[in-house]
Amino acid sequence: MDKNSGKAFDIRLFRRLLAHTRPYRLTFYGVALAAILLSAFAVMTPIIVQKIVDDAIKVGDQEKLLWLTIAMGVVLLGQVSCQLAFNYYANWLGESVIKDIRINLFKHMLGFRMKYFDSSSLGVLVTRAVADMQRIGEIFSQGFFVIVADLLKMLVAAVVMLIMNWRLALIVFAILPLILYATRLFQKAMKVAFAEVRLQVSNLNSFVQERITGMKIVQLFTREKIESEKFRIINEKHKNAWLKTVWYNSIFFPIAEIVSSIAVGLIVWYGGLQNVSNLSKEELGTLFAFILLIDMLFRPLRQIADKFNTLQMGMVAANRVFKILDTQSNIQDVGTIVKDDVRGNIKFENVHFGYLEDEEVLHGISFEVEVGETVAIVGATGAGKSTIINLLNRFYEINSGTIRIDGIDIKDFSLASLRGKIAVVLQDVFLFADTIENNISLKNESIGLDRIVAAAKQIGVDEFISSLPGGYNYNVKERGTMLSSGQRQLIAFLRAYVSNPSILVLDEATSSVDTYSEQLIQRATEKITEGRTSIIIAHRLATIKKADKIIVMDEGRIVETGTHKQLLKKGGYYKNLYEAQFLAEEVA
Repeated sequence: MDKNSGKAFDIRLFRRLLAHTRPYRLTFYGVALAAILLSAFAVMTPIIVQKIVDDAIKVGDQEKLLWLTIAMGVVLLGQVSCQLAFNYYANWLGESVIKDIRINLFKHMLGFRMKYFDSSSLGVLVTRAVADMQRIGEIFSQGFFVIVADLLKMLVAAVVMLIMNWRLALIVFAILPLILYATRLFQKAMKVAFAEVRLQVSNLNSFVQERITGMKIVQLFTREKIESEKFRIINEKHKNAWLKTVWYNSIFFPIAEIVSSIAVGLIVWYGGLQNVSNLSKEELGTLFAFILLIDMLFRPLRQIADKFNTLQMGMVAANRVFKILDTQSNIQDVGTIVKDDVRGNIKFENVHFGYLEDEEVLHGISFEVEVGETVAIVGATGAGKSTIINLLNRFYEINSGTIRIDGIDIKDFSLASLRGKIAVVLQDVFLFADTIENNISLKNESIGLDRIVAAAKQIGVDEFISSLPGGYNYNVKERGTMLSSGQRQLIAFLRAYVSNPSILVLDEATSSVDTYSEQLIQRATEKITEGRTSIIIAHRLATIKKADKIIVMDEGRIVETGTHKQLLKKGGYYKNLYEAQFLAEEVA
């Protein structure tokens, strides 16, 4: 929880929020004007009531009663019009602001290095981008402007009270500090309570998202009862956090009602006593007006406390969102080189890297991939094979050393230019809940359906796609669940192929792939690697045998390099790995 969560109002944070209203200045000022007019119209009603009682009803002036009634109707019509404009445009402003902030947040997260996502909860990030954004919008639609409008009503009501009868006004003002003090305590308590609510909402979202995503594992290992109990505990904490806010409301609002009723009672008692004993009955209208003005003074104060809850929840949400916006976890895109004719020469020079500062994964590796060469990288799990893919695409920054493409340090390329020339097919294929066409082109306008179909025929996957309902318009649903793992792999190969990369990186997948899909994948591999620089994290014997060079890794170091035959003759690490891992495949 934020250490400043007990702070009633963070003006620095609020100023930062207001900065996002600058593109909508006219609307902002229009809403502010509507708030002022609402205050003016609201206070006119008690004044007209006073005139109706004292100047029309008591003296029997029917004409004046008619005109005063018409005037009250005009005031009420103006009040309704201003309230309508105020409500609509305050909400419009709030939605416009959060639209801009959400776009900035999403763009910022798109640039984060993979290390940030490795250590961040997906559920929490989704909460920040969706639920917390709505809370920020409520600052403008239900918080700030409503509070300003209510404060203006209170100020105008207090001034009118003093002008009408300062003695009665002093009685009301004597009661006012009680509710002000209660409101202050209420605000502080609610700030802490709402910070806890947001924390528990994030925890709940994160838990549910992870369990739904991993439902297969939950059911395979019969974790239903255990996860259900964990969910019950988290949900209980969520409920208790909200109940704390309900408890504070349950205490404050009855107190506010009691104080307001006491003020009305004192006014009626004192004013009535003065009227009976000393004052003229012409001032009965003042008592009626004061009863209405007390409501104008105390009811907004109670509403302000409620709206301040909304404001504080929005501020807590804004603080969490701005923390992400202030996070400097982006890959530094300072390169200026944009090269269209990348040939594909790759060179790692004494590269050191670790995902954690004190745990190095690559220990000074050096190798070169010539233009058009296919290099297979093999090694046990955790040897550092996939790390090479991550570093080549600058998903992570190396600790030391240099990675060059065509003799140019990859840091000197712009990120878009660098990644635009490298296509990667990962072992864990990710597909969006969209059509096959859009999953292949990723909605790149330069990649049309004709180009996709032609590429699919070239690598031999057109028949499989055409057999699906709707063909290339077939929706694969979330994460491609409507396709088998082999089919998803083929879509990933086609996605890489249509981008026409200069460098191809493949992390082949063999698990859960049927024989037919495996044959298509092998054919696709041969086709898309033809004539271009390729790095393959090898899982297939056929791929290893056909590679121009094999790099053998162990515990973050390159231990052997050569062709398949050369490495077998050495009788070293590769031969042992081959006999243990690949020979069984050859025999089969």
